[in-house]
Amino acid sequence: MRRKDDMMNAVFFDMDGTLIDSRADLGATVNFTRAALGLAPIPLEEAISYVGNGARFLLEHAIPEWAGRFDDIWPMYVEQYRAHMLDRTTLYPGVRATLAELHDRGWLMGINTNKPNFACRAILEHFGLARYFGNAVVAGGDCPEMKPSGLPLRQAASQLNGHRLSAHDWMVGDNWTDLDSGANAGIKTAFCTFGFGHLKESRYTVKINRLDELLRYLKAEET
Repeated sequence: MRRKDDMMNAVFFDMDGTLIDSRADLGATVNFTRAALGLAPIPLEEAISYVGNGARFLLEHAIPEWAGRFDDIWPMYVEQYRAHMLDRTTLYPGVRATLAELHDRGWLMGINTNKPNFACRAILEHFGLARYFGNAVVAGGDCPEMKPSGLPLRQAASQLNGHRLSAHDWMVGDNWTDLDSGANAGIKTAFCTFGFGHLKESRYTVKINRLDELLRYLKAEET
C-alpha cells in the first residue's frame, strides 16, 4: 500500500501458529523420530504440548532418552518432518481471505520464520500462498541471525525490492520471538492469540483472535 508520503507499507508473517496450524504434524514427527531411534511412542497430546518453544525444547522434552544430543537427533527429526509435514497441517481461518485482501490493497508481504526453508517453501506452495510473498521469505538458515533478532526482518524487507522498514510496517506472530523481532526492527507487532506460541514478557501493538482482525488495524496505516 502506498501512503501519502509515497512510501509502501509492508507486513511480515510468522508461519507456525500464525498462518498454519502445524501442531499435529510437529507432534507426530516426534514419534516417527522415536521409532527411527528404536524408542516407544509417547502420547500425541504430550508431544504436541512441547510444541511452540523451539526445536531444541521440543526434542529435549519429547525424546529425553537422547537429552543433550540435539545435534544428533535434529537431522533425523527434519528427515521425518520432510516426509510428514503436510499430513495434517491446515491453514487457520481467515488466512486466504486476509492475504488476498492485503494483496488487493497493495500491501507488500513477507515471511519471517525460524522454520527450515524447505518446509516453509513447500507449505506455502501447497496451500497456494507463495505468490503473495515472492522472494521475501526469510526462514531458518537464510539469515546469520534468527528471531528474536530484527535482522531477518530487515533482510526480508530488502528482498521486497529494497523496501526500507518504517514504523508503519508490521510483524504478525504468535510467539515472543516474533514480537521481539518486530520490536528490534522498529516496527509494529500483532500478537496472534489463536496460535500455540508463548508471550513471555514481550509487548505488542495489538492482539488479534483471528487473522482477518488484522485488516482493520492495517487500514489505519493506509492514510
